[in-house]
Amino acid sequence: MARSTSEQQISRSEQPNADALPLRHTYDPHGYQSTTEPDTAIAVQLGANPAHGSLDRPHVMGGSRDHSGVGRIYSSTRLEGAGVELTWKDIFVTVASKDGSGKRLLLQNVNGYAVPGTVTAIMGPSGCGKSTLLDTLAGRLSSTVKQTGEILVNGRKQSLSYGNSAYVTQDDVLMATLTVREAVYYSAQLQLPSSMPLAEKRERADATIQDMGLEGSINTTIGGWRARGLSGGEKRRVTIAIHILTRPSLLFLDEPTSGLDSAAAFHVVNRLRRLAAGGRTVIASIHQPSSDVFELFSSLFLLSNGRTVYFGPTSDAQGFFSANGFPCPPLRSPSDHYLRTINKDFEKSRDIEEGGQVKLKVEQVIDLLVKSYANSEIAMDVKNRIDDLTKEKGDILESGSSGANFFTQVRVLTVRSFKNMYRDLGYYWLRLAIYIALCICLGTVFYKVGMGYSAIQARGAMLMFVAAFLTFMAIGGFPAFVEDMRVFDRERLNGHYGVAAFVVANTISSSPFVFMISAVPGAIAYFLVDLHHGFDHFAYFVLTLYACMLVVESLMMMVASIVPDFLLGIITGAGIQGVFMLTGGFFRLPNDIPKPFWTYPVSYMAFHTYANEGFYKNDFKGLTFDNVPGAPPISGETILKDTYQVKSFSKWVDLLILLGMAILYRFLFFGLIKLKERVRPMIKDWMSRTSASSSDDSVVEDKNA
Repeated sequence: MARSTSEQQISRSEQPNADALPLRHTYDPHGYQSTTEPDTAIAVQLGANPAHGSLDRPHVMGGSRDHSGVGRIYSSTRLEGAGVELTWKDIFVTVASKDGSGKRLLLQNVNGYAVPGTVTAIMGPSGCGKSTLLDTLAGRLSSTVKQTGEILVNGRKQSLSYGNSAYVTQDDVLMATLTVREAVYYSAQLQLPSSMPLAEKRERADATIQDMGLEGSINTTIGGWRARGLSGGEKRRVTIAIHILTRPSLLFLDEPTSGLDSAAAFHVVNRLRRLAAGGRTVIASIHQPSSDVFELFSSLFLLSNGRTVYFGPTSDAQGFFSANGFPCPPLRSPSDHYLRTINKDFEKSRDIEEGGQVKLKVEQVIDLLVKSYANSEIAMDVKNRIDDLTKEKGDILESGSSGANFFTQVRVLTVRSFKNMYRDLGYYWLRLAIYIALCICLGTVFYKVGMGYSAIQARGAMLMFVAAFLTFMAIGGFPAFVEDMRVFDRERLNGHYGVAAFVVANTISSSPFVFMISAVPGAIAYFLVDLHHGFDHFAYFVLTLYACMLVVESLMMMVASIVPDFLLGIITGAGIQGVFMLTGGFFRLPNDIPKPFWTYPVSYMAFHTYANEGFYKNDFKGLTFDNVPGAPPISGETILKDTYQVKSFSKWVDLLILLGMAILYRFLFFGLIKLKERVRPMIKDWMSRTSASSSDDSVVEDKNA
């Protein structure tokens, strides 16, 4: 007969298991690698017999037990080294409802703590407040969300800063073309101080890779949707490795096992447990872990509708649920049982039987468990433990690593971005191939166009195609721009570097590739068509095309910063260029374009206007073309003035205007990123209010608040 989960747990606790004993840590002052061994002194204090290897269930503060008869283990021994003890007491988090008539309670009277050497799991159904609690503890709540209560670090009111804490989101946003070593090493150069030698940064990166169990994949490309690489679990461990390079004492993770299979999830959480064994405090929200993963957590914080259902050792949760009439059935995962018990999503399909007799609605079960926990000795023990940790007044946290200086950031970002652009076929190489094919077609259609009367219109059409449609193809790089912006948003949020460093590095790294896709196809088209002879004319043609490409690249980066969706971004960029193209002076001559709006300001904003004028002046000026039979030849200057209505200033002015527009668009790109950082909290607030108004069953209105 299969044994129940609780029976298996009891049998495990009776077996000798050194891993069950508290660990004594010897810290390496240069990192977090530590040697660990069972601390027999603590084991004896807690009721263990080191000689026999068994660990009896201890009592809290002199042997207190709750009505369930389940003991709890709390060690009051502070781990050696720079550990962080985090306590939170009487936490309420509210957000205004959409109509402003009340407030929605996201968290209600939440209490708890986390100490070094432990991994705390925050669990609950979707929408219960897991991420809100994690953001509250990490200090990442939006400014539009109101928080009350007390959060202390080592018993003191002090802020967590970059370097002594880290927050790992659930999405793995990594550069697909880099190897594991490159991704971690470049991040180490960005996060660690510029004063630290490069050799030491490399050692730190390699040690971190080894700590996360990635040494076997150290030279493997990360991979993405275009190319295979690491598995999902390996990518998650790379993400965690990047976040722990600064040796943070406190690590927050938002659903680190999301999207992973059970084996990959186990490896990830097992690595987190090893990090905690080195003296770190680890807190993670998690949705529905497997049994093996669940057993790796030291403590469990179970939430429902923002209220505490249970907080305490993971091993004692079964006793709490059993004592309240909800024992875990045989062969069912404990974590799955807890979530099924308090999940209102399944209320229509089933009721929950309490003690096998009385049927209760899920909401009634939640209320029962919340009240039972609040009145239990478990909750009293937690409050006493919080008071003890508060009174201890631990170390004041030192400010974290200052990170690299601006010039180091620019250098590292430039090298990393250049390598990514070089390796990613879709970034520039595919566009180069398309441009070459287009220019061969263009050159053969207008091959050696000559100096006849028909060549006047043919040259103008060919130059317009280069200025308009060839640059239009730059939207093909939009998916790569979006990926760059996703990486930037994540690293910027974590404080790795600033906006200015990113914009400057992106401009420097992309410029050689933009010049390449301008010069090579441009040369093919120029010489096949046999445009104006002379190196200076050819150089101007290439430089003008290069300036146009820079403008379009900058324009698409601006769009990518606002519209993160591939398809919508391409449509937006194409629409903007289409409007500019209409007023560029070819489809409708400048004097014929309606003055209100289309001439002022649209035609002056369109880079096509200056590109067309520059190309026309460069090619027609100084040439003479055949006229209709019986008429005298036509000079290029006459064609510029009468046929194309080009302004009389120098072609170099047009080139300078284009370069100025490219620079201006980069500054606008910088400004849009800054603006987005200010607007994002407002958008989140609006979405929270919308969610509050559409979820009546989970909204608690406080009219007097």
